[in-house]
Amino acid sequence: MPNARVLRDIKARNVVKASEVLRRAYLYVARNETLSPQVRHQAQLQLNTFGKYTRPTTVKNRCTESGRGRGIISEFALCRYQFRLKALKLELPGVRKASW
Repeated sequence: MPNARVLRDIKARNVVKASEVLRRAYLYVARNETLSPQVRHQAQLQLNTFGKYTRPTTVKNRCTESGRGRGIISEFALCRYQFRLKALKLELPGVRKASW
């Protein structure tokens, strides 16, 4: 069972993905200086109505096993400690402990 941090991150990822196109459209209109200030202001107001988790900055890479937010190996979505444990148990495809 994933912990609360992981569940919150999954929720944030889903909401960001669902609202990305509309949010980018409003951002484009709000930043386009060739448009009238009234149109740009309306686009900015629409952006302000979006929820908390619609911003891409709310998404943080977290370990899917422990919920740790630091030392993440993004290819596997694991922190370095969990990555090491799974690699030693040979649970990760194509990963072996180096020896020379």
